[in-house]
Parts: sequence; C-alpha cells; structure tokens
Amino acid sequence: MLFALPVLLVFVVFSWGPILKGLVMSFQQTNLIDPVKWVGLENFRYVLTDPGVGQAALNTVWFTLLALLFGFPVPVLLAMFLSELRGRSWLYPTLAYLPVITPPVVAILLWRFFYDPSPSGMFNSILGSVGLGPFLWLDSPHSAMPSIVLEATWAGAGNAVIIYLAALTSVRADLYEAAELDGAGVVRRVWHVMLPHLRGVLLLMLLLQVIGTMQLFTEPLLFTGGGPQGSTMTILLLIYNYAFVNGDYGAATALSVLLALVLAVVSAVFQLATRGWSTE
Repeated sequence: MLFALPVLLVFVVFSWGPILKGLVMSFQQTNLIDPVKWVGLENFRYVLTDPGVGQAALNTVWFTLLALLFGFPVPVLLAMFLSELRGRSWLYPTLAYLPVITPPVVAILLWRFFYDPSPSGMFNSILGSVGLGPFLWLDSPHSAMPSIVLEATWAGAGNAVIIYLAALTSVRADLYEAAELDGAGVVRRVWHVMLPHLRGVLLLMLLLQVIGTMQLFTEPLLFTGGGPQGSTMTILLLIYNYAFVNGDYGAATALSVLLALVLAVVSAVFQLATRGWSTE
C-alpha cells in the first residue's frame, strides 16, 4: 500500500480531481474570470434546449454507425489476413501500425490535401482516370462525414490490428493443422477457428470503439470546423465551442456530464447484453 500510495495520489489529483471539478462547474455560471455564480440545473436546461445539441448528437451517432459499419470490420479482416502470412511476420504488422504513430495533425493535413475538391486533387485525379468525379469530399454536407470516417479508420486501425494479432497468437497451432488436414480452406479456418477465439476481444473492442467514436473531436475540428452546414458538428466539438469560443464553461461541463452519463448507460447495457457471449 505504501508503494502504491504515490501513484494513487497522482491519479486522484490529476484524474478524479478534474472530474469532480467539472461536475461542480456544471452547476455554476463561470468563464473562469468573473465571480462564480451558482445556477443549479440551469446549465443542463440550456444545453438540452439548444437546437445545436440535437444536431451534434445526431452527427455523433451517424459517425459512430459509419465507423462501426466500415471501421470495425477492417482491422479484424486485416489481422486475420496478416496471421495467415508466413514470411516477414514482423514487417506487415509494422506497416499496419505506421498510421498510428503519425501525429494526428500531420495526418489530417495530409488527408486534407488528398481531399482537394478540384479536379486536380489527388483522390479526384485518381477517380477521374476512370471517369468518376470530381467529388466535393469535405465541402459537401452529404460526403463530409463519410470522408472523416475514412481517414479515422485509416488512422486508428493499427491499434486494433495489433490487439487482434496478439489474441490470435493464443490460438493453438494444432487447431489450424487439424482444420487443414480436414480440408478446411482459409474461410472455414477463419469461421471455425479464429472467430471463436476472438469473440471476447471483439466484444471488448466493439465497446471501446463505440465509446471512442462518440468522443470524436480532432478530425471535425481540423477538417471542417463542424461544417459544412453543421454536418460534422459533434458533441465534443460543441463542448469545445461552448468553453473556448463562447466562454461558457458551465454549459460546456454540463454537456460533458450528460455525455459521460450516456456513455455509462451504453456501457452498462452493452455489458449486460453480452455478458454470456464471450464465454459461450
């Protein structure tokens, strides 16, 4: 206990301290300069009646659904593909992980160059060679969010790939050998050997991805600033605007508390619904 005490103190002061401070601020009207005024639940009433919150919530859910539909299967399939490769086993996971170590700001600025809406833009030039485009990408309310999902999937897939590869190393080699002796191809080995051993990890990663995608911030801030026409305004970006654009830290922390409560409920429901799946 004495050995762990310094770590616990640091954790309490720098982790739980700001959380409790934010919870207190959600009941205050403050810009961190003028005297604090206690307003009770007024901040929560304000954010719940703000039309921008509803739009930001829909955008956040839309991003989460797109990320789960396209971004969740990609690392799973990539990890399974890499596990089947026999030679240079160190090289391919390294290449898959490279986007993760790229600074997010650098990656986003690079993809903004790719998303140039002019016919000479990189993606438009490639698609134009087969008679497609040009596309507006980030400048259209209909394509801005899918474009952000594409970049976010590329940037974050490496983490999940490494975790899935680590889980696949726990699968006994004799199971693969038995499946091959029985004439099982790659698809049957994946379905009957790999996926059953990945079930628990898949459920955990699914929950973590839902929590992570509902806290989307960096990409819409640097790609579009919430535009065009508010189509990429997310909950976290709206919290940022409340605090650092409007100077209303009370409303910002109130919305943060509401988001935390929603994520806690989602996590609890998910855990109850999938409690027995990972051990079947």
